[in-house]
Amino acid sequence: MPTNDFDPGLPTFTGPRDADHPGYETQDVNVGGVMTFVAGLAGFVVIFFFFCFLMGKAINYVLIKQDGPVDKWHMTTADTTGATPHGAKRDDLTSNAVIEQNQLRAVSQAFPTPRLETDDGNQDTADLHAKEDLLLDNYSTSNDIPAGTVRIPIERAMELVLQRGLPKPATAAPTETLMVGDSKPTITVPLTDGFARTGYEQEAIETREQKNEYVKATGSKE
Repeated sequence: MPTNDFDPGLPTFTGPRDADHPGYETQDVNVGGVMTFVAGLAGFVVIFFFFCFLMGKAINYVLIKQDGPVDKWHMTTADTTGATPHGAKRDDLTSNAVIEQNQLRAVSQAFPTPRLETDDGNQDTADLHAKEDLLLDNYSTSNDIPAGTVRIPIERAMELVLQRGLPKPATAAPTETLMVGDSKPTITVPLTDGFARTGYEQEAIETREQKNEYVKATGSKE
């Protein structure tokens, strides 16, 4: 390849070839310089890695020292999934959300009662009404009722009342003489089933009904 002594401004040499102008490169690539650069770059990367590692250790040490000694409310137990007893490296790849839930559960079990509710009592109310539904809609028995007695569902009880009527008292109650201007009160059957559903429960019931309808529709198509 012709050479112009690395100066693009000079014209390409076209004269006769001699020792000073052979028409090609007379020097090889400086391999030693390239290897020196690569070795220096690798050494810099290794040194930078150890520097970052030591700096992270120093920062963690300062933060732990600022937090002070571990008390019983912030103690990390060995049962906490994904962490060691001293809160060092994690033992597995458990997600951070699971670890936070386990830590919160450990704190809540150790924290004294009473505790404040975090959902405005919606879940507790729903659980109470769910227990009432189980008691009213199914056959059951317990130790607080006479032996051989069984509770029946409320729907069955209403059917029996329609068939047999309400039991009459053994002795008729004496009639009271109404005073002037008084009227006998009329008792009407309530329109509810005994308690009012909250908005949270109504949404949960509606969602459950929609899910059941979807499952039935999907099963019928398949």
